[in-house]
Amino acid sequence: MILSRYERMIAKRYLLPGKGEGFIFLVAGISLVAVMLGVAALIIVMSVMNGFRAELFDKIVGLNGHAVVQGYGGRLPDWRDILKQAKATPGVTSATPLIEQPLLASFQGRVEAILVRGMTVPDIRSNPTLRTKVVAGSLNDLSPNSGRVAIGSRLAENLGAQLGDTITIINPAGRSTPFGTVPRQVAYQVAAIFEVGVYDYDKAFVVMPMEDAQTLLLLGDVVGMIEVETVNADRVGQILEPLAAKVAGRAVVTDWRQMNASLFEALAVERVAMFVVLSIIVLVAVFNILSSLIMLVRAKTRDIAILRTMGASRAGLVRIFMTVGVTIGTLGMAAGMVLGFTFLFFRQSVVNAIQFVTGQNLWDPSIRFLTELPSKPDPIEITIICLMALVFSFLATLYPAFKAANTDPVQVLRYE
Repeated sequence: MILSRYERMIAKRYLLPGKGEGFIFLVAGISLVAVMLGVAALIIVMSVMNGFRAELFDKIVGLNGHAVVQGYGGRLPDWRDILKQAKATPGVTSATPLIEQPLLASFQGRVEAILVRGMTVPDIRSNPTLRTKVVAGSLNDLSPNSGRVAIGSRLAENLGAQLGDTITIINPAGRSTPFGTVPRQVAYQVAAIFEVGVYDYDKAFVVMPMEDAQTLLLLGDVVGMIEVETVNADRVGQILEPLAAKVAGRAVVTDWRQMNASLFEALAVERVAMFVVLSIIVLVAVFNILSSLIMLVRAKTRDIAILRTMGASRAGLVRIFMTVGVTIGTLGMAAGMVLGFTFLFFRQSVVNAIQFVTGQNLWDPSIRFLTELPSKPDPIEITIICLMALVFSFLATLYPAFKAANTDPVQVLRYE
């Protein structure tokens, strides 16, 4: 919108409070603050929701891969053949054998439900999710038949176990005796403690070498599944379609979407719902801009009539009042971006401060899965939010701007 010199001067004059116009300026200021809060709320909420999805995806997929080839009954007797087929599938970057079994662990009278995860030692040491999240001990201390395991930090807290302690893992499907089945109990030393950041994993996972898991579960040379990673997680179904056809009848291929469908679908629905609801805040702010411009037009009716008699065009008046409204919206949008990014930068400090003041645990990882508030701003979403605020602000200026342009100077000044 190109303004002439006098139009810029008048628009600037109308943006600043004049004598007896404090209330109009107050309403305009409230409109600016409302746009700022609306834009900031949208940026903060959408960034946090994106952070949730990204963190959950990285940590869940980091431990479970993009897909698993799982045998019927939880067993893959011919896993070596399937492993070769998986590695030979175009688009597959890695395939690793895996054993997972829910069992029980006890230490000094405390018993907790656990998920035993058997992996080959090279896979344990090279897994980026585990390798970078060790808080005590070392994964290098794990070796086949060493009797050592790595456990999650929450599980260690619940059991009261520390590095070097010996925990007992109980397999209810033990050996048969004349008196019935006797649960199998094997003692393992805690060689490492890790904290992935997903509460459900940290409170249950016990990672051990594949050979130890096979011995504990009496499996022999059998694994439960093969974990597969691909070049593109979003195309995992298409990439693994040939493999699924080859293993049909022996195993089933399940990708990360199917394994965590309810969680990620809930996040997607919540993102859309939050965006729509919080957009109403921006819409309310825009109505404030509309009301402040209507009051400004009514207060400046005499000035507008004089400008018309001096030769000001209708289009010029439209541009002046549009500029006033869009400027309020632009300043509010810019301030909202600054406020939103500032909050995101200090988000965890803000959460901690509120928890300290209120004495309430606002970020219980057992409910929210993650141990801290995540954030991942999306430039495209932020651009859409800012454009939405500007478009709404522009639309709010149309009625008062055309109302001012249609002012009849004869009717206004006839008694002057």
